[in-house]
Amino acid sequence: MPESSSVTSGPDVVPDDAAAGATPLGHAADAGDAARPAAAAGGPVTVDRETLRLALVVGGLVLAVLLGFGLGRLNAPAAPARSGGPSASGTTAGDGGMHAHAPGTGAHTHDGATVTQGGGDGAAGLSVTSAGYTLVPTSTELAAGRAGELRFQIRDDKRRAVTRFAVVHDKPMHVIVVRRDLSGYLHLHPTMAADGTWSVPLGPLDPGAWRMYADFTAVADDGGQVAVVLGADLAAPGAYRPRPLPAAATSATVDGFTAAYTGTPEVGRSVPLRFRITGADGAAAPLEPYLGAYGHLVALREGDLGYLHVHPEPVRDGDEVTFWLTAPGPGNYRMFLDFQVGGVVRTAEFTLTVA
Repeated sequence: MPESSSVTSGPDVVPDDAAAGATPLGHAADAGDAARPAAAAGGPVTVDRETLRLALVVGGLVLAVLLGFGLGRLNAPAAPARSGGPSASGTTAGDGGMHAHAPGTGAHTHDGATVTQGGGDGAAGLSVTSAGYTLVPTSTELAAGRAGELRFQIRDDKRRAVTRFAVVHDKPMHVIVVRRDLSGYLHLHPTMAADGTWSVPLGPLDPGAWRMYADFTAVADDGGQVAVVLGADLAAPGAYRPRPLPAAATSATVDGFTAAYTGTPEVGRSVPLRFRITGADGAAAPLEPYLGAYGHLVALREGDLGYLHVHPEPVRDGDEVTFWLTAPGPGNYRMFLDFQVGGVVRTAEFTLTVA
């Protein structure tokens, strides 16, 4: 019961002499009885006083009941939320958001979890901080000419190390390391320690300016997911001799395999690029699934090294593997296609010019 409902819980406020019935049986006391002079009423003055007292008591009880009812409505508890229904924030209760989705997916809901895509105009990885997350390398200096290790953390807006990540393309974290002139490329999958520090071995690298990208989907405290690509500059000490970007081509050869694609990317429009990979005999290569699909494609923009999300189709169209690419603007791009045959992952590289 509301605290204001004191009418039923408090003591009886009607005195015994009022309950004795000063008013004649069958006649309800009203304000007129209380205000009528004694001579007109035909009784002693004390009766009128008792009548007035009773009227005041009854009126007080009525007022208390009405007041208690009104306050009870004001203090009534809110209706409980339905289990699994939408909350005040617009999200729904679910599985905590642990599901996989392709990078580049926009804001959506899945099994009750809200997924928000971080990033900007289509080229991500241009900042060390985005969507409330920050990439913090342990060191920005790489070991040129010898093996080393890359270590970093992802921190939230409270500077806490993030330790919950959704699995996307079979991995919770994808790291791309590229040379500034786009002549070197590594696709790595680090491991995470209990304190949220990621680490991965690096082979010998050429001297020069490099850039790393951390491509991940973080799981927030409320179960929501945010897909983000963060970038940071690295340096390998030594003489940096940049190499010119190769000419644009729709085919590339690596280890006896030829990868060729059809499709013409356009600015601001998602366009399919269909890749076909053949062996030395010209027959279609027996591709094996890699990172949840029959290939993985990364595209980087020349100049600022903007990172493009490229969406793979989960199944092949005959011998072709299809990716969807949206060019954020005209210019030159370098594409890196990872594919697997016989348990070995190879990378075919292409230069793409968007008019």
